[in-house]
Amino acid sequence: MNLFQANPLEDPNPQGARPLADRMRPRTLDEFVGQEHLVGSGKPLRVQIERDDPTSMIFWGPPGTGKTTLAKIIAGITKADFIEFSAVLAGIKEIKQVMSDAERARQYGTRTIVFVDEIHRFNKAQQDAFLPHVEKGSIRLIGATTENPSFEINSALLSRCRVYVLNPLTEDQIVVLLRRALSDSERGLGPMHLETSDECLRKIAAYSSGDARSAYNVLEVAASLAQQAGVNALSEQTIQEAVQKRVLLYDKGGEEHYNIISALHKSVRNSDPDAALYWLARMLEAGEDPLYIARRVVRMAVEDIGLAEPTALALCMAARDAVDFIGMPEGNLALAQAIVYLSVAPKSNALYTAYGAVKQDVEQTAAEPVPLHLRNAPTSLMKDLGYGKGYQYAHDTKEKVANMQCLPDSLRGRVYYRPTNEGVEKRIRERLEEIKRIKKI
Repeated sequence: MNLFQANPLEDPNPQGARPLADRMRPRTLDEFVGQEHLVGSGKPLRVQIERDDPTSMIFWGPPGTGKTTLAKIIAGITKADFIEFSAVLAGIKEIKQVMSDAERARQYGTRTIVFVDEIHRFNKAQQDAFLPHVEKGSIRLIGATTENPSFEINSALLSRCRVYVLNPLTEDQIVVLLRRALSDSERGLGPMHLETSDECLRKIAAYSSGDARSAYNVLEVAASLAQQAGVNALSEQTIQEAVQKRVLLYDKGGEEHYNIISALHKSVRNSDPDAALYWLARMLEAGEDPLYIARRVVRMAVEDIGLAEPTALALCMAARDAVDFIGMPEGNLALAQAIVYLSVAPKSNALYTAYGAVKQDVEQTAAEPVPLHLRNAPTSLMKDLGYGKGYQYAHDTKEKVANMQCLPDSLRGRVYYRPTNEGVEKRIRERLEEIKRIKKI
């Protein structure tokens, strides 16, 4: 396997053999669209590139935002050897070979940029293999990742790199790229002389969710469909056929998974059923496991609703059973019903807070024995030792409440559960106040 490419921007293959997205890859910073916060005049990444700063870097951003393109532009500007490989395919052996070649090249005055796509897929040992070579300056490492590097990249390697965050492209930026592809006769679709409206291009941009590669792919398919139909115009219907289904940025094991479930939970907590339904649909339509969502919905019921609306838990359990019983996509509505119900239900985290306080006391105070009067006494010896002595049977009292201490002495009088004035908890609070009055009589 030859990992070296003398010029990363050189085109070794005929134009027709490569996807449009690859052919239209910007070759200079002036051609690059988007990420103005990084490559605009005077911005940090542009300054680093123009100063030929050899510091290693990590590009973190969604697919199709220019991570690989920026790495190749940097290699072209710095006239460095460019070694590109994917973390999915490379192992320790390949890394060591690359490092050895880079070290020899450095002795002859040649600089080497090692670009690792999907660097988050490297394990700890593979990432550690780069450390001494990055430290010595034998290589300049550029990693690309769609995952949060603070979670996926070793801290030792991360501390030796600058992290640049790339944002999804805006619809306007993607339209610019698509127009460029339609008019470019050298690398794009210019020879086809295709015509289309800005509205059609905006539809592609909207459906690509900020991913330029996805947008190029849709445009290329649409162009092929138009060519097969013998027309030179891209209609809305042609675009719709090419799109098929919207690209949803989502990774069931990655950060976006946690971002969206967090947005769903917080929308429910904030009593916003519209936002909750939106985030629910984002997860379901992207292929999330509906039973995972059902489990989280049950958690919302006990954490944010609690006894303010006791039936919420039962409804959410029913929704889970419905998803399991009828499957998808019909089960979507059961989850939607539960989400809306939780959103409009009265809110209380009193139980959540109470259990947290109890847990803290259990962890931080002595595990005192159960008071004798609360213990069961099934044998004569236990009775002789005082087990059950002084116990007051609540049903024998007029109010069905005995004035009897049930907590250990060290926690006497401790109050954990403090019901709110929301929903059913208002009645619970009033009942607790009544119980206190009875115990004082």
